[in-house]
Amino acid sequence: MQTIILLTLSNIFMTFAWYGHLKFRDSPLWIVILISWGIAFFEYCLQVPANRYGYGKFSAAELKTLQEVITLVVFALFSVFYLGEPLKWNVVLGFGLIVFAVWIIFRW
Repeated sequence: MQTIILLTLSNIFMTFAWYGHLKFRDSPLWIVILISWGIAFFEYCLQVPANRYGYGKFSAAELKTLQEVITLVVFALFSVFYLGEPLKWNVVLGFGLIVFAVWIIFRW
């Protein structure tokens, strides 16, 4: 559970680092880049321990798969609640197919 919590927190930081600036399109790009790097620092402070603690309980492929699913969930919530974008049916279907792929990876 520790790994999943750390991965979730790190993805929240990374989502804001990568996409949070979209609400501030008038800000100079160099400022946005510096702020994003600053936010990403905290993402790494959580991501690296998550992988360190999780490796052995999960394979590297399983850790990456968990990270991708968490990223999709965090991004879906972020795009709806922060960016105010609707979650369209094709996006939900695509995310669902990725979750199905995760089931396959963990099943066999």
